[in-house]
Amino acid sequence: MRLWSTKISLLLLSIIIISGCASAPTKTIEEQYGIRVQSLRLTANGNLLDLRYKVIEPEKAYDFFKRENRPYLVEQSTGLRAKVPNMPKIGPLRQSAIKPETDRVYFILFANPGKLIKRGDRLTLYIGDSKIEDLVVE
Repeated sequence: MRLWSTKISLLLLSIIIISGCASAPTKTIEEQYGIRVQSLRLTANGNLLDLRYKVIEPEKAYDFFKRENRPYLVEQSTGLRAKVPNMPKIGPLRQSAIKPETDRVYFILFANPGKLIKRGDRLTLYIGDSKIEDLVVE
């Protein structure tokens, strides 16, 4: 009987240790990148995707403002890419700032040729070394 209770105790201890390891804390988007995604919506009759995000910590959000970083979205189920249009007279349809401001909302517009990305689709944002998954089109 004593051997049986020792085995059960060891089994329970193992389960507790394993579950503790499995639930390692993951950083939120705010903690990792210093931004809060406000929305991802279709605009311009579905021809553009409008990403709005608020800067929480400017020091962490610099990837979102570097001109050399070319943001793009990937539709998770099809792999379809949406890029930022670069207009001849006005340049890329995104805001870039030398010094991002805390609590200010910024935007990036992405092309949606053929209106292939629809409401409810899940997308991943890539910009510089940053990757934000599971953005849902509203």
